[in-house]
Amino acid sequence: MGVKHVEPYTEEWREQPSRYAALVVEALGDQVESWWQGPCDPRTVTIRLTGGDALVWDEESGWRRGRYASGDPATPTVLTDDRYLGGGLLLSPERVPSAIADARAGVGNSTAWRPCYRSHRHHRDGFDLALDGYVAYVNA
Repeated sequence: MGVKHVEPYTEEWREQPSRYAALVVEALGDQVESWWQGPCDPRTVTIRLTGGDALVWDEESGWRRGRYASGDPATPTVLTDDRYLGGGLLLSPERVPSAIADARAGVGNSTAWRPCYRSHRHHRDGFDLALDGYVAYVNA
């Protein structure tokens, strides 16, 4: 079986993060108020949590948690008092709830500094394959 490359900016490419985010939403359960995919460049996902917090994922720096200030599917989400959860771009969905608790407490891998694991401009760096592979592995 060959490796399937998804062409950037196609509908399939834009939807790739939503499959991963759905697993995170499932892991968070009733903590989730709503969620959506945001704009591209970089691709983003926002998960609104109960109590006024939100998580934002982007394909360069992974997950961050903070107080939701504004945003919607057409405009980037703005958070205040945000902290990056750490753990790479594709933090295991079942690890996200405890990473949020660590970020709230200011401990663990969380940081106020934005990590940059990759550039969204590098379309053939293997990230899309890892994203698809991760989702396939988790769903197996």
